[in-house]
Amino acid sequence: MSRKKDLDYLTISARIHAMETRLLNAERVERMIEARELTEAAKVLTECGYEDLGQVTAQGIEEMLSKAQTDLFHDLSTAVGNRALLDVFRCTYDYHNAKVLVKGEALGVNQESLLVGGGRYAPARLAEDYGREDLRGYAEIFRRGIARARETLGATGDPQLADFILDRACFEELTDLAQKADSKFVQEYVALSIDVANLRSCVRAARLNKGGEFLQQVLVPGGTVPLRTLALAKGEELGNVFRSGPLAHAAALGAAVSAPGSGALTEFERECDDAVMDYLSAARRVAFGEQPIVGYLYARQAEMTAIRTILSGRMAGLDGDTIRQRLRRTYG
Repeated sequence: MSRKKDLDYLTISARIHAMETRLLNAERVERMIEARELTEAAKVLTECGYEDLGQVTAQGIEEMLSKAQTDLFHDLSTAVGNRALLDVFRCTYDYHNAKVLVKGEALGVNQESLLVGGGRYAPARLAEDYGREDLRGYAEIFRRGIARARETLGATGDPQLADFILDRACFEELTDLAQKADSKFVQEYVALSIDVANLRSCVRAARLNKGGEFLQQVLVPGGTVPLRTLALAKGEELGNVFRSGPLAHAAALGAAVSAPGSGALTEFERECDDAVMDYLSAARRVAFGEQPIVGYLYARQAEMTAIRTILSGRMAGLDGDTIRQRLRRTYG
């Protein structure tokens, strides 16, 4: 990225670095886990800019997080001129909503309560347009993915196949948006995200004794490892396939648990997420540019996942050590 483009981000980068101080860091995480009461744990979030939940319920948590992510993107959209930079993170919520609508239609059940905010398209408007079968104002890749998912689900009755189609469309659009964002940092982030998704698919396929035909349905182009290489690799060979990149350790862990009945995937899954966090955490060392924005957006997504994990774990009566095992590395 040129010096001129870096300077375009000067003001917002300074603001982002100030906002980073309010993120849910390791110290706040520990206070939430160790708080005597659930309401005490939730109050820690007010230090991060979230609304006071009062009585903590599953619905209340989701409403709080949905509002927070909608407000975040609305706030940054007025300060970040590079729309594609934000849309890389917004479009994943749109595809979640697409899955909800496609499955709801197939089941004949209204599932609009499961729609989330924060995407490019307002959930209520998307649901209305979907019901009228009029998605002319939406991105072409998004429209095409929905059409194929509906057709496949109608023909096969298999919701998993519909999910595969929408996942592939999502990554295809992420790759397109990363190119439009004109940022090598974002492009490498998307490629790493695709590598993570493909690595996870390979490990799960190996554990289920599913071969190349299944992998052809689930593997996503756009990563750093060719799809043919992945499709031909046996589970125990995955460590070698990814040995020279940021997923080397995650792949080694995945290879070790790729055989059926070979143990839990918890550590492998956590290492995959931590590898992405490690890549994006480097953004905190950049004074100004698109990197601080991208890193912060990912950090906020990870933060919301951590909030769900901690509060739902506390509501379920899990002990602190069990909750800690389910958490991922914090941004920094």
